[in-house]
Amino acid sequence: MPAVRTFSLYAGMAVFVNFVLQVTLFVALLAMDVRRQEANRVDVLCCVQLKKEDTPRSNGIIYNFMENILSPFLMKTPVRVVVIIIFSFVFFGSITRIPKLEVGLDQTLALPDDSYLLDYFHDLNTYLRVGSPVYFVVKDGFDYSKPENTNLICKTSGCSPVSLGGQISMAAQRYNYTRIRQPASSWVDDYLSWIQPSSGCCRLYEPDREKFCNASVKPSGGNCTNCVSQKQLGNDRPTPESFNNYLNDFLSDIPTQDCAKAGKSAYNSGVNRTAFKNGTVSHIKATYFMTFHDICVTSDDYVAALKQARIVAANITKTLGVEVYPYSYFYVFYEQYLDMPRQAAINLSLCAAAVFVVSFILLGFSIGCALITMVTVIMIVVDLMGIMYFWSISFNAISLVNLVMCVGISVEFCAHIVRKFSVSFKPSRLERAADALATTGSSVVSGITLTKFVGIIVLYFAKSQLFQIFYFRMYLCMVILGATHGLIFLPVLLSFVGPRCPTVSAARSRLSENTPLLGSKRQ
Repeated sequence: MPAVRTFSLYAGMAVFVNFVLQVTLFVALLAMDVRRQEANRVDVLCCVQLKKEDTPRSNGIIYNFMENILSPFLMKTPVRVVVIIIFSFVFFGSITRIPKLEVGLDQTLALPDDSYLLDYFHDLNTYLRVGSPVYFVVKDGFDYSKPENTNLICKTSGCSPVSLGGQISMAAQRYNYTRIRQPASSWVDDYLSWIQPSSGCCRLYEPDREKFCNASVKPSGGNCTNCVSQKQLGNDRPTPESFNNYLNDFLSDIPTQDCAKAGKSAYNSGVNRTAFKNGTVSHIKATYFMTFHDICVTSDDYVAALKQARIVAANITKTLGVEVYPYSYFYVFYEQYLDMPRQAAINLSLCAAAVFVVSFILLGFSIGCALITMVTVIMIVVDLMGIMYFWSISFNAISLVNLVMCVGISVEFCAHIVRKFSVSFKPSRLERAADALATTGSSVVSGITLTKFVGIIVLYFAKSQLFQIFYFRMYLCMVILGATHGLIFLPVLLSFVGPRCPTVSAARSRLSENTPLLGSKRQ
């Protein structure tokens, strides 16, 4: 999708610039700050130097909490089992909610809370009883002049039951399902009525019979006779020659009290045709037949109307043998949602594959470590989609971009824990998981979780509903899910199925050569 592609380009450039600044400017500033600390200078007023005191430095409240409280508690066997059950239940429950996500974007969400347009859209949805017009466009390649083809278009007596007009009329009878409210207005039907001798609409001046005579012309204005006689209409259908000869006159005739079927006001611009100099139509390139959709209020209504119109058009295409497609003014806004699930699956799958490849390379070429990281990230994204259902966050391009971003943010909560687990020298999975949580958990909380919370809270006070729903709510859920999975679920999962990474195996082999007792310990 263009929105995801644009976001990815900007995000990729931002990550690259951030990386360059971290390995250059940030490292230099960090080295300067370490020198300041060693010189016992104040952090804000660096010129002020305090007296050195031999006071032991504390590891901090968060580190002590992780090491002495959370880590020992999580590593208890009953607690680990409960954690796996709870997180699995939430994960599979979220999967069941994903198909029920509302697809679309309510246009009122782009407005501030106090906008007067909110009342306008509310009244529009409440009191407007007219649906959007929809046009079924027939492309080039169909000969309307042949009687058998005419019967495949019209919807009056003698027409085919599966004609274009007939299928749209049948769809209108089931408007609650098809979202098509009424039969289509057909210039072919009006033309067949207009050319009938009994209508008094199609007339020519005598005696040359070359100039069209409007129905409003009275006998005193000239001698006018019918274009065709009743005998010339086989089964009430004009011959191909008559059809082409008088079609241009029909489309140029202004409706009057004497001839309401004249087609200039309703159909003149709806039939793309080529004609000879004498006015005879030689070819109809394309035309449309207009009807109305049922009243649409929500995004689901608009998407359903688009889907059903395309189904009807596909059936008409099979009947005519010429491509027919529907068009309404809102299609350009809602067509993206037809392909949204597939696009989301593709983009999120590619992100998950990228997480696996990068984790595999950076975590010591361990397939197990990469798989655990990828699975945890997938669980975070799926749980976020489940929360979207319960918190009334619709699925659209904005939320899809946020889901893609969620993949990258989730890696921050997981990669550090897995990395520490892979290089830990503890003898068992349980001890290595506890060590990883104790030593890196505080960094995840203070360096990732809390810093993101500060930036997210500001979005709560935004006046735009768009920011409150798609940024405050989704980003808040990202941080909470990332922190709970990274600090609770992931260490427990590693304690059960954490791999023996190549990095650890190599380190233990080297240590066992110098320390025989270590090599004799039970792994």
